[in-house]
Amino acid sequence: MTPERRNRITSVLNRRQPDLTVVLENVHDPHNISAVMRTCDAVGVQELYVLNSRIGQHNHFGKRSSASAAKWLTVHAFDNVEACMDALRKRYKKIFATHLGTQSSSLYELNLSEPVALVFGNEHSGVSEECLGLCDGNFIIPQVGMIKSLNISVACAVSLYEAYRQRQVKGLYDGVCRLPGQQQATLAERWGLEGQEAL
Repeated sequence: MTPERRNRITSVLNRRQPDLTVVLENVHDPHNISAVMRTCDAVGVQELYVLNSRIGQHNHFGKRSSASAAKWLTVHAFDNVEACMDALRKRYKKIFATHLGTQSSSLYELNLSEPVALVFGNEHSGVSEECLGLCDGNFIIPQVGMIKSLNISVACAVSLYEAYRQRQVKGLYDGVCRLPGQQQATLAERWGLEGQEAL
């Protein structure tokens, strides 16, 4: 491995955000999943939760979705809403879902610098009622056009880059690794570094 490659991997690991994640509930289009994965990697989200309670487990992350992005992420797959939400509760302070409801907050009113999970739902029906009932709140992305919704991958990108903006202001991308030690070592080995030698 070249020094440049080693430095790149180290730099990426040092900017991963262990307390920011995305949940995809019953998203069926592999192109949308691919786009979300690429955005997650771009803003330092390491862990992605894929909840498929209606359409079966995806088994094509490496082929039909973005193999180049998937290999840098940790994907947690669930087929039960409650089990997925229980797992999220153990790691994240807040869970917010995209939902066009009367009680929904603006994306820009959320504190995305705290440990938070953002839930994005099915392309046609959105986040399920069961999942919404287990979230801490709902949010919308403000829009002024005739069409009231964005493609899920676009909505996710907009939301994650708002999180990036907030976290950058708080100094969470300053290059000091925030990953737990064991996870850091595991990822370093998986990505081709020898243990934590270069970290």
